[in-house]
Amino acid sequence: MTTTPTPTSAPERTTPRPRPDDARPAARPPADAAPAAGPAGAPALLRSVFRRHASGVAVVTAAGEYPAGFTATSVSSVAAEPPLVSFGVGTGSSSWPVVAGAEYVGIHILGEHQQELAATFARSGADRFAAPTGWRSGPEGVPLLDGVLAWLVCRVVARVPAGDHRIVIAEVVTGDPAGDGRPLLYHQGRFNALRD
Repeated sequence: MTTTPTPTSAPERTTPRPRPDDARPAARPPADAAPAAGPAGAPALLRSVFRRHASGVAVVTAAGEYPAGFTATSVSSVAAEPPLVSFGVGTGSSSWPVVAGAEYVGIHILGEHQQELAATFARSGADRFAAPTGWRSGPEGVPLLDGVLAWLVCRVVARVPAGDHRIVIAEVVTGDPAGDGRPLLYHQGRFNALRD
């Protein structure tokens, strides 16, 4: 009967043992990479990054002593049950005093044919509801814009402080999704049409 000798020590490892994370050399950014912005440069970094983010264009309206509205690229669907949307508004904007006191707001999804309307509602000091802007008083007295792809009237449920803005959360009350056309986009500081 033959026996196989049992080794007295473990065989040598042919692969190196992994080092603990704290022993690994730090990864270096490529030589041509832009340095990360510190707190002072963070606002510019945020703007630069989001210029590359294509977003839909909407106009938010509200009624107070006078109708108010502004162009927004921050409109988002938040929840389906209950149906909630959100948008950001600067507290230094001319529309904020009206939005701050409004119980209801209108949200209008703009079409690619409405670049001038988007520019009007984005322009500081403009009489946004003067001709050629077409609008009417809608449900709950909310100003409704003509010719949009879709609109909602929503009841404001929260205004959340967020730096120099407020995030407004509102519950959908009524609306119309049946407008004709293709959406208007905002990208690299310009209004653009959707390309196939």
